[in-house]
Amino acid sequence: MYTKIFRAVIIGAPGSGKGTISELICKNHGCVHISTGDILRQNIIKNTELGKKAKQYIAEGKLVPDAIVTKTMLARITEVGNRSYILDGFPRNIAQAEALSAREQIDAVITLDVPHSVIIDRVKNRWIHAPSGRNPKVPGKDDVTGEPLMQRKNDKPHVVAKRLELLDEVMSPVIAWYEKQGLVATFKGKKTKEIWPMMELFLNDRINA
Repeated sequence: MYTKIFRAVIIGAPGSGKGTISELICKNHGCVHISTGDILRQNIIKNTELGKKAKQYIAEGKLVPDAIVTKTMLARITEVGNRSYILDGFPRNIAQAEALSAREQIDAVITLDVPHSVIIDRVKNRWIHAPSGRNPKVPGKDDVTGEPLMQRKNDKPHVVAKRLELLDEVMSPVIAWYEKQGLVATFKGKKTKEIWPMMELFLNDRINA
């Protein structure tokens, strides 16, 4: 038996358990978690040139342009080198998917199918560590820094419902594009503990030969 290099994309709504699932994949299979959101947040905190640009677009209520996101993510993939990885938050459209495909051979696109009602109920009670975007497990304070947590205004149920609808519209073409290549594996469930055993079987089959 040998373990091969495994390159995957994970797609799921905020609150779907995507972060937890990604952590489990990386912990159990030695993958690097490459998250667009994490990279942009860290650059904003460090006030880098990328961070300044991203902050400006976000402040104006705009998406960070494709060219910037794609260049940033491909650069991070290059840094990772000959290691397995999970891409989180990229690609978000066909143009980004095509740019990624021109550079990398993706082995699987993992999609999380969690009912919107479950996500809305989960998110409305969510508290985050604002500087890092983490969702700590310890009530009232950040796991890493011990700093106080906050609730985001856009985590209100009606706002979340609308955001989920928009996300489905945005990501459906990307998923369809990958489905034509036979790369999509969809996992349905309400909780991570329901989804993970099925995913672990899939990963063992794909990664270990």
